[in-house]
Amino acid sequence: MTTPEPGSQRSWAGVVPQLSVVVPCFNEEESLPRLVEVLRAELADLGTTWEVILVDDGSRDRTLEMLREISAGDPRFRYLSLSRNFGKESAMLAGLSWADGDRVAILDADLQHPPHLLAEMMPKLDEGYHQVIARRTRTDDPVVRTALSRLYYKLINRMIEIELEDGVGDFRVLSRPAVDALLTLGETNRFSKGLFAWIGFPTAIIDYENVSREAGATKWSMRALFNYGIDGVVSFNYRPLRISLWIGILVTVVAFGYALTVLVQAAVGGVDSPGYVTLICAITGFGGLQMILLGVIGEYLGRIYAETKRRPLFLLRESSAGPAATPVTLPIGQVSRLPRDLLHAPAGAERKDHA
Repeated sequence: MTTPEPGSQRSWAGVVPQLSVVVPCFNEEESLPRLVEVLRAELADLGTTWEVILVDDGSRDRTLEMLREISAGDPRFRYLSLSRNFGKESAMLAGLSWADGDRVAILDADLQHPPHLLAEMMPKLDEGYHQVIARRTRTDDPVVRTALSRLYYKLINRMIEIELEDGVGDFRVLSRPAVDALLTLGETNRFSKGLFAWIGFPTAIIDYENVSREAGATKWSMRALFNYGIDGVVSFNYRPLRISLWIGILVTVVAFGYALTVLVQAAVGGVDSPGYVTLICAITGFGGLQMILLGVIGEYLGRIYAETKRRPLFLLRESSAGPAATPVTLPIGQVSRLPRDLLHAPAGAERKDHA
């Protein structure tokens, strides 16, 4: 008996799901029981065939053990386990690559993305939309955080060629063409908010009130949020480099004007020894500016270096499909999913390799 190819139909009872739900998981042992309970109830009310793909992103708690138990008890819940913690971006990509549904939803395991909204989001795809996004309001968010977030999006939208919405995250439902478009994007440095916006397609937005975590603690620290913000700026434009150039020109002009002023003063009034404070301020100020500009250049060089290595975005440790049907990784920069006519080859059929 043959085993399925990566990306082929591995869901329950050979039924092709109309909806795949991708859920990245990292140390979510406290959230999983409630997540499965809610998903099973909400998805049953949709009146469609479905599957849930739970992606273990190198968890250090009992998450993987629980995923095995969940999948064994209900084959509609499938799982992937990455070989280590590759990050949420890679976990989402792994789930999208593994999903078989004509429509694919992405949501978090902590239930801050309410699954009941899927009943409101799914019909939008029937109206011709290819992306239906759930945008959370900032009700009850700290005032400072809300202000900083709005300022960030206002500034970043002036710098990049696409528009990012404040309050929009990964919670969305995608059509199959939109998913396939995402899977053709092969860059190593992935900023999903930007990639979702970059692929385009008609998009609808549904607002919802902010929801607290059901269990566990957030995995996002201020440092992680800051780095994520930098990724958003650098991933989709080269304007920081252009700004660095203009700052360099401005500093050069100012320095030249200051030097000319000093020369004129020396010629008129003679050489004056005072100026120590001015010199120190100039050296430290320009030195700091140079380090900032080098850092901007370094961010781009580092990303170029990462792209040239062409390493896979994730490695698979195991999956609910079994060892024989679990590849080490899935290719990036192409649609990692077999055509529909190859998904349901009868048992015993000759297995062929597909590029």
